[in-house]
Amino acid sequence: MKYFASYHNNKFAAIFLSAALLLPLLNACGSSGASSDSAADAQGSAASGENGVVYVYNWGEYIDPDTLASFEEETGIRVVYDEYETNETMYPKVASGATQYDVICPSDYMIQKMIENDLLQPLDYDLLPNAVANIGAQYYEQAEGYDPGNLYSVPYCWGTVGILYNRTMVSDPVDSWSILWNEKYRDNILMQDSVRDAFMVALKLNGNSMNTTDPGELEAAKQLLIEQKPLVQAYVVDQVRDKMIGGEAALGVIYSGEAIYTQQENPDLEYVVPKEGTNVWIDGWVIPKNAPDAENAHKFIDYMCRADIALKNFEYITYSTPNDAARALIEDESIRNSPIAFPDLNDYSNLETFQFLGDEMDRLYYELWKQVKSE
Repeated sequence: MKYFASYHNNKFAAIFLSAALLLPLLNACGSSGASSDSAADAQGSAASGENGVVYVYNWGEYIDPDTLASFEEETGIRVVYDEYETNETMYPKVASGATQYDVICPSDYMIQKMIENDLLQPLDYDLLPNAVANIGAQYYEQAEGYDPGNLYSVPYCWGTVGILYNRTMVSDPVDSWSILWNEKYRDNILMQDSVRDAFMVALKLNGNSMNTTDPGELEAAKQLLIEQKPLVQAYVVDQVRDKMIGGEAALGVIYSGEAIYTQQENPDLEYVVPKEGTNVWIDGWVIPKNAPDAENAHKFIDYMCRADIALKNFEYITYSTPNDAARALIEDESIRNSPIAFPDLNDYSNLETFQFLGDEMDRLYYELWKQVKSE
């Protein structure tokens, strides 16, 4: 995804946004074009295409449209494709059952929430040979934190959150979240306008877990963010990328996939995972419990796990692929071995994946974030 604050991904909308536009992605051949209500409009009518329809709900700009066209051509299954901007706008639509989808691509913590609320069905890995053969074992292991046993999800994209900085504007070493509290860079710091991402930075700097439920640790993180606020140029999402490319800020909190893109546009930019640790996020394919066609859903997921297709999607969205077979096909060695796109997680400490902490804790995080923003 070229942007997205899924907490991450990608991903450019704030967490807990109460409403957002669901923008259509037009298929390259036109057959998969869909409005925000395309699935609802299509369901209840006769399925067209030789082998029926698969209803897909995904982040915006988070797939190469050509892969949808090739899937249709190769399988005879028509793709009806809707987009969402945040996990929080996706969840109630799926939970209500008003519109049924075959395949969705939530983030780690949201997958956990959907599992706990009995909204997903277990996957049949006999129907997913590419997912078994091509997705690296380390990514399945990372996913165990929110999907024990990997029963409900297949990793699609992953990455880290770190600091992007402009070497021509920053004279100090950048290896700690603490530089985002350096008075020298007043009005040149960009923070993510996302409650969990912002609190992750402060919690990690304080040596706490980003999944803490301790009120005292959360209060201390809130105070740290309030202290930082006079130094912050803006709390943004997609604008981190654009502002950093344009040299409008010296430092910004950003997702690794975005960092890859920004470096292509501005060679003065560098990306660092701070020594205190960070978020390792994963977005994965899942099948809702009420999916109209689970068989076609499995076919779609397995197709996206094919090495050549996963490579096309990686090249299109620039977010790291967990598909080891696709990575092996990357011709540019600097990208194939990029420490940003494919970091060795053993080189870092205190890495965590966001977890769903329960609705009550969600409300507490949100209330504390409102207090930070209102100061």
